[in-house]
Amino acid sequence: MFKKVLIANRGEVAMRIIRACRELGVRSVLAHSEADADSLPVRYADQAICIGPKEASKSYLNIPSLIAAAEVTDCDAVHPGYGFLSENAGFAEVLESCNINFIGPSVKHIQLMGDKSQAKATAKKAGVPVTPGSDGPLSGPEEALDVASKIGYPVLLKASAGGGGKGMRLVHSEDELVDSLKIVRAEAASAFGNNEIYMEKYITQPRHIEIQIIGDKHGNLVHLFERDCSIQRRHQKLLEEAPSVAVDAETRKMMGDTALRLAREIGYYNAGTVEFLYNSDGSYYFMEMNTRIQVEHPVTEMITGIDLVKEQIRVAAGKKLSFTQDDIHINGHSIECRINAEDPVTFMPSAGKVDEVYLPGGPGVRVDTALFNGYRIPPYYDSMIAKVIVLGRDREEAIARMRRAMGGFHITGIKTTIPLHVRILHTERFINGDIDTKFIEDMEI
Repeated sequence: MFKKVLIANRGEVAMRIIRACRELGVRSVLAHSEADADSLPVRYADQAICIGPKEASKSYLNIPSLIAAAEVTDCDAVHPGYGFLSENAGFAEVLESCNINFIGPSVKHIQLMGDKSQAKATAKKAGVPVTPGSDGPLSGPEEALDVASKIGYPVLLKASAGGGGKGMRLVHSEDELVDSLKIVRAEAASAFGNNEIYMEKYITQPRHIEIQIIGDKHGNLVHLFERDCSIQRRHQKLLEEAPSVAVDAETRKMMGDTALRLAREIGYYNAGTVEFLYNSDGSYYFMEMNTRIQVEHPVTEMITGIDLVKEQIRVAAGKKLSFTQDDIHINGHSIECRINAEDPVTFMPSAGKVDEVYLPGGPGVRVDTALFNGYRIPPYYDSMIAKVIVLGRDREEAIARMRRAMGGFHITGIKTTIPLHVRILHTERFINGDIDTKFIEDMEI
């Protein structure tokens, strides 16, 4: 087992990793920016080291600073969390060259699945159903027009190196296509340093279903069932639940086996998530694979009783998985609400001082956060400040518990999206499980 792990992240996920390290008897070092010097993870970690100024580009995305921090503190491993450098193959490669373990998959896995068009080609090779579209990056407007005419409008233009809902554009007709292609190429080049674009058939109002997998370096690989992440705004998830009400036992096994087939095709290890678009007729199509722990991993932990972050660290250290596929069972229903420091109507960021915070509790309620009274939320990073996760015996009880939790979660001094979640939890469509990726757009905010 590792002796000391550098945590190359911040906020609630940093707290999550610190706690996992503590249970494993591993010392934690928190790499932080100047803006996060007074944050809770800095106080809670065994050790903390400043890696740069407030700008992420000069701190959390600064590879030389992070490598230096790991070396000067004698860390033998780095956990990237999610976001920042968690899916950066270059970071993993530099760590490898410095004999520092990356708590994640191999450089090859990150590269292969990070290029969305390559990932789609790999999925197709593995016999995984893929959304109709281009066979790789589009060469130019002529090919784009040709592919779109074959698969039919609407179509979705997507950056090959994209993620997190960036570098995507919906095109409804031939008249829009050429100009849209130029716009997405420019966005992709700016956001990812890669202007390659591919095209997919746009599936109207699907569900977003993802399968959690984890494997070790000894060839053992399992899935931990599905999460329904359909409730999202501009491709950013707001609320997730597990299991999905739309997926029956037969389809669940089929989707799990499909995800494992892709993972075995590339010899994958550590935690990963295979994401699918799920149609109302029960058909599903590969969308992408995330080669890291996901924000929404707690709902899977709640229904399976498995600590995914601890398991990540264990398998990165060369240990075998501590469970088999037969050991994993669904126990109850879990829901997660992501709480952002944003206006719940306009979604404008609301950074600033948290005067008072009262966290919810009680049976079946978990809160992952780094908030405390007097904490000043910096305006330089992602606006998510907490995750509330509940577990109920069934979905009805889970909804009741989340309503209770939202009613007992009070933050003053800033605006948050708590009121939006309260509204979602009381809508008839959500209560009936009638959700899809257009749920928020169809809601009157």
